[in-house]
Amino acid sequence: MDTLTSKEKKTVRDTFPINGTDFIEFYVGNAKQSALFYQAAFGFKLVAYKGPETGSKETVSYVLEQGKIRLVLTSAYEPDHEILKHVQLHGDGVKVLALWVEDAREAHEKAVERGAKSAFEPYTMSDDNGEVVLSGIHTYGETIHTFVERKNYSGTFMPGFQPKESLRKVEPVGLKYVDHCVGNVELGDMNRWIKFYQEVLGFKLLITFDDKDISTKYTALMSKVVSSGNGYIKFPINEPAKGLKKSQIEEYLDFYKSAGVQHIAVSTDDIIKTVGQLRKNGVEFLYVPDNYYEDLLDRVGDIDESIEDLKSQNILVDRDDEGYLLQIFTKPVQDRPTLFYEIIQRKGAQSFGKGNFKALFEAIEREQELRGTL
Repeated sequence: MDTLTSKEKKTVRDTFPINGTDFIEFYVGNAKQSALFYQAAFGFKLVAYKGPETGSKETVSYVLEQGKIRLVLTSAYEPDHEILKHVQLHGDGVKVLALWVEDAREAHEKAVERGAKSAFEPYTMSDDNGEVVLSGIHTYGETIHTFVERKNYSGTFMPGFQPKESLRKVEPVGLKYVDHCVGNVELGDMNRWIKFYQEVLGFKLLITFDDKDISTKYTALMSKVVSSGNGYIKFPINEPAKGLKKSQIEEYLDFYKSAGVQHIAVSTDDIIKTVGQLRKNGVEFLYVPDNYYEDLLDRVGDIDESIEDLKSQNILVDRDDEGYLLQIFTKPVQDRPTLFYEIIQRKGAQSFGKGNFKALFEAIEREQELRGTL
């Protein structure tokens, strides 16, 4: 299978209009402590809260924002609650990839008509600030897509939440928006879920990578990327490929216990400054050896950034026909080696850093070897 990037100027018709990512919700063991971590380490601002004080007797949620990124961290009180059962099985992880739509009822109806399994029927929540309509469908693993219609709402996040600010002074690190979210699925399931996004949501196949593109001496994986017509939503889907040792996808599946969200890529306009501040805040990143930079300009051509600045922060560079990109990957942000983050700055490039795959996956293998899971 060859690598391909579609150059055809096809008119892609999404099944229904999607304006972007509305929020990403995590199920976690301790929402209060997780919220403090994202404020202190990643520079997110606490903006809203739901818990016993607001009438929510079983669950608690903290809403954090930076740029256009909105995270919801949710936990529960009773050990037999479905949220804590989810955490017990998977560890802290992404439960909901919420999509901002014009009409949540229409989105649900059309998605189900096209073969999606309903997670919940459309319903309306309201308060003095208006109403929000929600509906949901299942995707890979136990992940769901919530459709959020908020055109008639002017309050903080949504009904049931109250505005809340942290006592901690939070300094944003320059994160702007969600660039893409990557899912890991079991061997043989990648094409099934790519077909799901094409047929249910009307997404286009953007790019394909085979095990020759994404491989090292020991491990390999395969990946395809789907995108909404406006390009606001991009979902790469990975599956393991045969190799001499256990791949990062297999390790993820072993620890997460099902398919799920592997990493969230977030955009910045100044990756050197952003990564420098994240490091000061205690965020750990994968390490790529210094020899990566020896022939960097020969590989990617002229760039605006200083090689020494990139080397000091261990930032990777790749180029495609439309420009170049800069990227770096954190280590997992919880004890299980599952979810991590990518920090990305695009300077014209629309690809995903194919030229960095070997260096990146060798870095991941070094971490696997330390964990004894390679």
